[in-house]
Amino acid sequence: MRIGLLNGGGDCPGLNAVTHGVVGAASQKGWEVYGFKQGYEGLLSPGDYKVLKVEKTEGILKLGGTILGSSNKGNFTSKVGEGGIREIPKQLMDEAIETLNQLAIEALICVGGDGSLSTAQQFFEAGFPVVGVPKTIDNDLAATAMTFGFDSACHSVVDALDRLQTTAESHKRVMVLEVMGRHAGWIALYGGIGGGACSILIPEIPFELEKVAETIRQRDEDGFFHSLVVVAEGAAPVGGTQRYEQTNEDGESRLGGMGDVVAEQLAVLTGKETRCTTLGHLQRGGSPTSLDRVLGTRFGVKAVKLIEEKRFGRMVSYQQYHVGSVPIEEAVRELNLVDPEGEVVESAKAVGICFGN
Repeated sequence: MRIGLLNGGGDCPGLNAVTHGVVGAASQKGWEVYGFKQGYEGLLSPGDYKVLKVEKTEGILKLGGTILGSSNKGNFTSKVGEGGIREIPKQLMDEAIETLNQLAIEALICVGGDGSLSTAQQFFEAGFPVVGVPKTIDNDLAATAMTFGFDSACHSVVDALDRLQTTAESHKRVMVLEVMGRHAGWIALYGGIGGGACSILIPEIPFELEKVAETIRQRDEDGFFHSLVVVAEGAAPVGGTQRYEQTNEDGESRLGGMGDVVAEQLAVLTGKETRCTTLGHLQRGGSPTSLDRVLGTRFGVKAVKLIEEKRFGRMVSYQQYHVGSVPIEEAVRELNLVDPEGEVVESAKAVGICFGN
């Protein structure tokens, strides 16, 4: 049997671990794996791919990035704006499927977030056997408790906060750190708790900066003259809107800039010297954590198992420490957002973290 593998969307620590899992499990069955380069674009005629063998993928699970490349733009973008679905033109779908058929690919593993998996669902509906693997640092895919890449992103946030704390303490400053996550606050929430932030601002909880300022002033009174504030890129004030750096011609917007706004206003409200750091793509880069290496490998192995069982149109899913599967359409139907009244938020509040509400 010959199967295909591709990565869609932004890069993410753990992609090579998935490739390691797919190739390792497939080779045990005597299958061939064709890895398509730069995501779905590699399916366009005549096909841009490499044959993946165990001897060529040995040791890659510890590497960041992806040996296959990826793409979050191009002909196969299916998610536009805030949750809108774009139907891939039939001519492109037919060309891609024809490439797969000419190469005798019997099933395709698509690794990606909500956009890339929405495209995978369209391939499945067009009649081609597809299995999905969830990938996003944002952890915003429904129907899975965790996506690989999330833990590595949180590790980067915690490392940044550890470094910012020393300079904040030295100068009695307020340090604001803006992190990724789009419309979900998981990275800010977990990274902020792990990094000892006194305030975390997330999209799911509209904030009032005066509440954050009160927390900082109270810390000063208690003898803690420095403060760390984590701001998710999608956070917004009560009655206000999210900040966008740019919007492309397809209607896709890039969130960003709220950290600078928060820092500027906190400086006025508290009278303290305040600085903002935007962590940006450092959250996507570097080697994956041990958790993401293991999770990525398990996801790759499970994807091969789903193909063997002919359970197509499904996405690998992680629930209660078990790797199972769910229909792809169920996973991309809605975003996985932080519950403002959930246990994690309540735990953060219990140790004094302010959410601006």
